[in-house]
Amino acid sequence: MAPSANLLRTALASGLDSIERATGLDGAVEMARSAGQRALGWPRVRTLLSGTELGHPAHPMLVNLPIGFWTSAMLLDFTGVSQRKAARRLVGMGILTALPAVASGWSDWLDTEGAESRVGLIHATSNATALGCYSLSWWTRRRGGNAGQLWALAGATAATIGGWLGGHLAFGLGVGVDTNAFETGPDEWTTADGPLPTEGELSRLTAGGVRLVATRTGSTVEVLADRCSHRGGPLSEGQRRGNCIVCPWHGSEFDAESGLPTRGPATASQPVYASRQTSDGLAVRRNEPRALRQRSVRPSRTD
Repeated sequence: MAPSANLLRTALASGLDSIERATGLDGAVEMARSAGQRALGWPRVRTLLSGTELGHPAHPMLVNLPIGFWTSAMLLDFTGVSQRKAARRLVGMGILTALPAVASGWSDWLDTEGAESRVGLIHATSNATALGCYSLSWWTRRRGGNAGQLWALAGATAATIGGWLGGHLAFGLGVGVDTNAFETGPDEWTTADGPLPTEGELSRLTAGGVRLVATRTGSTVEVLADRCSHRGGPLSEGQRRGNCIVCPWHGSEFDAESGLPTRGPATASQPVYASRQTSDGLAVRRNEPRALRQRSVRPSRTD
């Protein structure tokens, strides 16, 4: 690798580490969190913005629209004066579609802490700067001249920084990733350790080194992974509401039979374990089709 590439990677890694450790940002984090909880704190709003019905976070999908509109406007800017009206309209569409993207990202960020919150704050600040620049671009384009194109270039620069930080949030820090993605319990019948649940109550079990939550409905015992797919909350410390298990941390609800989230902010389903009662207690197993859960660490590959 070229020395310049090493210097760039070192500088980027150092910058990210500085942001993650910048406790001086925590005051601003709390202010933004309080504002977000007031504006977006209703469960139905969080469920919609999180993307619970989609099965994965909505924010990464929504950001494609403003990025696409603004990139198209930039391309038109380079093709000549005759395209300026169309470019202005594309900038305006980008501004409008950025608003739901901002709301969904803000909702996802509310449940982060520590380094994730700090990086998320700078990510949001960069994108807010981009939105402001593009808004000025749209306004000045209406008045004529070349200032609109310059504001668009500034907005593209800020959006690029925001996108890079967003990539680190998702792929480096795992914000929005199913917390059960790399964990699986036994695929053979295994007797679980822990007390059997009573009717309508929750019980914490362990099988194959994995924490499970069990609940009983009549003679049926339903078993899910105990670690909430959203931010890792212990479901066994939550409560039973109807046929759902409620996470004690952020209020996500999961259907006890299917593991599907019925209320956000969680988007990913909880792994479901088959169960049966034996003379030794409750036996559980899971037929896991996902390769990363089966072998999350694979040092060599020969096939």
